Amino acid sequence: MESPIQLAVEVVSTNWEDDYVDKLDEHERLGIAEYWIIDYLAIGKREYLGNPKNPTAFVFSLDAEGKYHRTQFRDNEQIVSPTFPELVLTAAQVLSA
Repeated sequence: MESPIQLAVEVVSTNWEDDYVDKLDEHERLGIAEYWIIDYLAIGKREYLGNPKNPTAFVFSLDAEGKYHRTQFRDNEQIVSPTFPELVLTAAQVLSA
């Protein structure tokens, strides 16, 4: 039996709704443990990015019931990855890559 993918990362582009809605639902349904959305241009909705919109890295991680929980990271905040706790990256490093 194959294990589900542990991490999927999407870099947001002009079709941002695909990343924030469609792919989020699909990845959750597939049981992908962690899903990152990297919105370095801050083009998603204000409800996600704030007002004013700020570049943001989102980490969605599955809970015991198979539902995603979202954590957001900006600027020099260190990204916390439940799946890969050894990662040492700030949001600024990822958003500027």
